[in-house]
Amino acid sequence: MALAINIRSDHSSAERIEALWDEVAAFESQPSMRGLGYRPHFTFAIYDAPEITAKTAWETMLRAVGGEGPLQVAFRRICWFAGPPPVLWAEPEFDETLVRWHASISAAIDPALCRLHYRPENWRPHCTLGTQIADAKRDDAIAFAQSFSGSISVLFDVVDCVSFPPVRVVAEQRLPVRAP
Repeated sequence: MALAINIRSDHSSAERIEALWDEVAAFESQPSMRGLGYRPHFTFAIYDAPEITAKTAWETMLRAVGGEGPLQVAFRRICWFAGPPPVLWAEPEFDETLVRWHASISAAIDPALCRLHYRPENWRPHCTLGTQIADAKRDDAIAFAQSFSGSISVLFDVVDCVSFPPVRVVAEQRLPVRAP
């Protein structure tokens, strides 16, 4: 069983990403994101190594966040990883805090123990929209991604540690609202 540390959105603004999940599901062999039973999120690290316990991952996430508040993240593009199968994802505008938190996690836990795509030289912040793009619908999915001209802003307000599959929240904390 794998462990992941994430920031997710339990805020109502996440409905905009979830609506994209539903649109992207039309290109999938089976809808992938709703089936997780888990809200829109960014994953900072995934560990399969038995020496990384949920306690270690969770304490590392809490230290990285250091009491900071929720993150408002803007998305203006949909991109894809080639796969197979292709994966569609919402690309965030650059957010220094996401990058800093990822760097803190990577400094605390040897990146060699992390899945390859989440290591510092490979990690790309993204909010997944669909992981099961059907081969026959690949071109339509990419056309959809390229035609996206929206602007979505989502408040990410909870950090957590999950095990999967299936997704099970091991620890979570709502990020404190900052005073104006």
